[in-house]
Amino acid sequence: MERFVGWWKKENRYKLLVKAVLMGLLPLLCCVVTCAAQGKAIWDVYLPNSEWNDELFYFKQVEGIVHFGYPQGYFGFNESHALRLSFAAWSPVLVFPWILWGLLFGWNLMSPILCNVVLMTAAMVLFVCLVKPSWKQLGVLTLLFCLYTHFVRYMLSGMPEIICMSLLIIFYGLALNYLNRERIYKLVLLFVLSGVLTLMRPYMLLFMLLPVYLWVRRSGLKGLFGSLFVLAAVGGSYALIKHYLGAEYFTPLFFTDWITAFFERGFFGGLRYFFSKLYWMGTDFLRYTIQGFRSGMAAGTAFGGYLLMMAVLLWQTGADFLKQRREKKEKEPVFIIEAHLALCFVGMQFALLLMYKLTEGSKHLLTFIGVGIFVVSLMRTRFYKKAALLGTAFAFFYTYMAVEPYDYQIPYVTEERQVQIETWRQELAKQVQLEREETPSFENVAIWLLYDNTQEGTVGDTWQILYALPEGMGISCCYPEYVTENFQSLKSRYIAAIPGGEVARLCEEAGYALLYSDQDMAFYDRMQQGAYF
Repeated sequence: MERFVGWWKKENRYKLLVKAVLMGLLPLLCCVVTCAAQGKAIWDVYLPNSEWNDELFYFKQVEGIVHFGYPQGYFGFNESHALRLSFAAWSPVLVFPWILWGLLFGWNLMSPILCNVVLMTAAMVLFVCLVKPSWKQLGVLTLLFCLYTHFVRYMLSGMPEIICMSLLIIFYGLALNYLNRERIYKLVLLFVLSGVLTLMRPYMLLFMLLPVYLWVRRSGLKGLFGSLFVLAAVGGSYALIKHYLGAEYFTPLFFTDWITAFFERGFFGGLRYFFSKLYWMGTDFLRYTIQGFRSGMAAGTAFGGYLLMMAVLLWQTGADFLKQRREKKEKEPVFIIEAHLALCFVGMQFALLLMYKLTEGSKHLLTFIGVGIFVVSLMRTRFYKKAALLGTAFAFFYTYMAVEPYDYQIPYVTEERQVQIETWRQELAKQVQLEREETPSFENVAIWLLYDNTQEGTVGDTWQILYALPEGMGISCCYPEYVTENFQSLKSRYIAAIPGGEVARLCEEAGYALLYSDQDMAFYDRMQQGAYF
């Protein structure tokens, strides 16, 4: 007991505990204050009122896993489906913390939100315990965390960005802890964390370069060959997951034309195409960034914040490198961390320009900015000018210019939508019977139309109603052109059509059973005839 008391006092563990508790409370406090400022509470957040339709797929897939081990119907696009099981285009590894949460506590509309808050809380506590920051560093971190409003927006959502951010925060905290006191188990954990992140999203492979460098520095050739083996294993695992467990998306998730150009056009023709694509995509990137300054375009504000964070990291890395070289000092731990993150920013910039659609890829940059805040808070600067610059930019981009409700508005419950979802849930529970044999099966799939043509013109769907589907059901997101052209050979049993649309008309003419409908959606069963409500 005396040894424990001595250790507790000598290491100032009580101060560290206070810091960890305070920072652990910060995510919840930010969420509470943000909701209160809008006259709401956290429990008023309601996913079926969100405009982010990716959330629907994530939520329903996790729901199917929690209840049945895997969704009983296929998730896909234009009736594509995985070769094995029933997942959509994204790796199921991406949502494994939600799956664990659902298995432990059950799964409902608040589950991803609560899990997100807990994950960020855990990340904050672990970061403080691993890094042992000063009070000034915590002050910088608190300021930037509060001003970067995407933390709160994604915590109060059904998107997995917080999962990635939390793991990266822990990753860098552990890396700094390893550099201060090297232990092999910490290096193993760094490989595990970065490997899991890579299986979630392939561009996270950039973060594996840090444990690779640390292992090579520690063990030389042994570390190099071991790292190559780990990289090959992780890359092969991702390829297998993508091949067998991923459904084909409408378009490629990332483009490889800049690689195939070398085979199709020769070496010099490939180089011309490579630099030409960088130029034109870079021009669009800058145009979007300017729009972010002028009008608050969400992709542009993401690009602006990303460029500024990258510039800060590169500047500080260069300044620290020159200082250490001038003073002939060894590389400091913080320098290695900021240099690696700067490299990741540059690598992701090239990946965005070469491999992704700019507007869709912009949300991936938000994770980099988020973890950059934690690294910036640790920089050894005297006057914190860089932190002040970033804080001003965040306040401008993500508060003053946060004018697009689609990107910034937290979805709160409304009586009308809540009643609609509950009514649909009760009706579908009576009418839809889940097929439990030979699953996954198209017998358990509902077609979700992105839009349809009516007498009033092109009408978007109210896809939020699909949250009411019975647990285990699959969803195939389809263009109406696909449905009308393949109407006689569709594989999915159910069709969620838009009343008055072309697909609804075809369903009526074919005599499909109308299980339920309202002003926003008509739900048909292709295996039955007539109306059932």
